[in-house]
Amino acid sequence: MAAHFAPELYIPNGVKDISFYTDGLGAEELRRFSNDDGSIHVAELVIDGALFHLHEATAMHVFSNPTEWGIQVIIGLFTDDVHGLVNRAVAAGAELVTPVTDYDYGYRQGQFKDPFGHVWMIQKKIG
Repeated sequence: MAAHFAPELYIPNGVKDISFYTDGLGAEELRRFSNDDGSIHVAELVIDGALFHLHEATAMHVFSNPTEWGIQVIIGLFTDDVHGLVNRAVAAGAELVTPVTDYDYGYRQGQFKDPFGHVWMIQKKIG
């Protein structure tokens, strides 16, 4: 198996609904590990072959203060239909950060923030 990245995105404790990822991004949920109250402990999802995980934040996770330091990571996802995926995500509740634009460095890109605060860069090489 070739090396690949599988980001782990942290979500608040108690989250039961992650339909944004299936409805807004077209992700397929591969498996889920739930807590006794039905909230998500870990969910494994895939978007067109790109694997990622949602994981509840626990006391063992140490985070920098995003209000002090800003966003630490942007999730880059390459797709053939940048406009379609960004529009779908926004329709499902994402906040548009940067509209889809063709840049002279050869990429079509658009950014949004998902309902849990993760910033996504949807992109395609065009040049």
